[in-house]
Amino acid sequence: VEYGNCIYPLYTNRWASGSIEPRGYHHLAHFRLEGTIPTWIFACGDALLEKRLWMQQGQNTTYIRYTFTRGSGTLKLSLKALVNYRDRHGGSTKVDWRVDAIDRGIRLIAFDDAVPFYLWRDRTDATCSISPTWYENFDLAIERYRGTGDRENHLHAATIEIALEPGESLTVVASTDPTPNLDGLAALAERRAYERQLLEQSSKVPYLKATGKPEWVDRLVLAADQFIVNRPLSARPDGKTIIAGYPWFADWGRDTMISLPGLTLLTGRPEIARTILGTYARYLDRGMLPNVFPDRGDTPAYNTADASLWFAEAVRSYYAATGDRDFLEAIFPAIEEIIRWYRQGTRYNIHWDRQDGLIYAGEPGVQVTWMDAKVDDWVVTPRHGKPVEINALWYNALRIASEVAKILGYPDGEYRDLAERTVAGFERFWNPTTGYCYDVLDTPSGNDRALRPNQLLAVSLSGVCGKYAKPLLQPRQQKAIVDACGRELLTSYGLRSLAPSDPQYRGHYGGDRQQRDGAYHQGTTWGWLIGPFVEAHFRVYNDPQRALEFLEPMVHHLQGAGLGSISEIFDGDPPMTPRGCFAQAWSVAEVLRVRSLVSSRETREFG
Repeated sequence: VEYGNCIYPLYTNRWASGSIEPRGYHHLAHFRLEGTIPTWIFACGDALLEKRLWMQQGQNTTYIRYTFTRGSGTLKLSLKALVNYRDRHGGSTKVDWRVDAIDRGIRLIAFDDAVPFYLWRDRTDATCSISPTWYENFDLAIERYRGTGDRENHLHAATIEIALEPGESLTVVASTDPTPNLDGLAALAERRAYERQLLEQSSKVPYLKATGKPEWVDRLVLAADQFIVNRPLSARPDGKTIIAGYPWFADWGRDTMISLPGLTLLTGRPEIARTILGTYARYLDRGMLPNVFPDRGDTPAYNTADASLWFAEAVRSYYAATGDRDFLEAIFPAIEEIIRWYRQGTRYNIHWDRQDGLIYAGEPGVQVTWMDAKVDDWVVTPRHGKPVEINALWYNALRIASEVAKILGYPDGEYRDLAERTVAGFERFWNPTTGYCYDVLDTPSGNDRALRPNQLLAVSLSGVCGKYAKPLLQPRQQKAIVDACGRELLTSYGLRSLAPSDPQYRGHYGGDRQQRDGAYHQGTTWGWLIGPFVEAHFRVYNDPQRALEFLEPMVHHLQGAGLGSISEIFDGDPPMTPRGCFAQAWSVAEVLRVRSLVSSRETREFG
């Protein structure tokens, strides 16, 4: 900004030399989130300049709007456009860009096969001068911490300049669309209207109608929407899915099913839940849902033992919220297929053991539970055997199948018998010496007695279906599990994946890929696990006020990392620094879900 014969830099760069220059943040008077729109207010003498940044829903189009809100003279604004072309995992290269002038902007192409990129201004009196020069050696501190490339170069493609009078605005539009809406004010109004609609839809959810709903719930409702994306199919062009986390993940079957209730049903959009369930049902193969959809290509990876079981729970949640019997009848064959294949055996040695009624999963070289870190040929937490949470989910799916069969008028005896066998076999998980459950039974090395949070699902899912369903654990055992996990695993932002007393514990998540993945499920705190813990605590203690207290740190975290969202993971050691994805679907979803459950004293039964 040039104002009153002074120059005010509004930007800040960290350079490879170690210097931070210029220090434009010195002129930042205020920052706030307006819904999901970050808003900066810069003070330059008596002038105030507001900057807003947002994207158009469903488009690869970003708006940057500057408004000169207060001043006593003309403000000259000069904007340098720095551009890059990189994968979200890193590795940008210095390429020969083509920069061409077009009406009210520029067109950029990084290389022959690259997607063209456009930059416009919404005012014809703003000038745009092309001056391709390279700015080199930007320092990337977080990339250095993660052990990836920590240097980057950017092309200064063009400079946009304009003189603004008080009350005037300039909007810069960046897009891969050659014909975007260039009306910045209209685009801003459209974004705000979209967010109002999301909040109005969520207000129809019974527990959100209550007076005194905290403001942070609305912030999570808006955050939830950011993970729901399109996955068109040839037979279903309106297919939907859920992105697991930003910036690195695509859509994962397990994450989608865990996230679905919180992101869709508890934000007042059951139609999206139904579409997502229908989308994934089309990919069901040998009783398994895909764990990972590839970024490009048509072959998903079916290397998860729990995604299909979480699918059954997501169907239960949908029906409990909607009473949609037609959909229940249409989707029931998928649940039947899952149980049939798990019983007879499917990929990766996932099968039902008729000796104890439990599910075995895993074979050398693969990782099929949610603790799935793998570095080249090293499976960090193989958990081959009978994992405790897989069997809690198996019992849950059997009870759901039994209840659905009764609702639809079908025989349910087979599912009840299998469920009873599971309850009897599940007694093997209890370790009287430690006072909590084994994490995995019948591993190649015997029973795994490590204290991990997975056993919480045997408590949190305990009241799933039918008032007379037998729980997997006795009340005293449930309480012992909650207390043990609370003492050793609970942190302010979720639960550690392994107790600090374990020799394999790693309390710091950082370093190169091998170091990071080696700590991923060996002590790292996971945000999504706050959901099962709070639910289990509520079931054991029946104290909603205390249960909700465990969510308070998450509320503060909304302003602490990826603003307005919840991170994927945190260090296991204090101060539990946020790590991994800065916005994670199941972290957001589980806070929404469990707050609803505790606030409304909801049960998991079909009703």
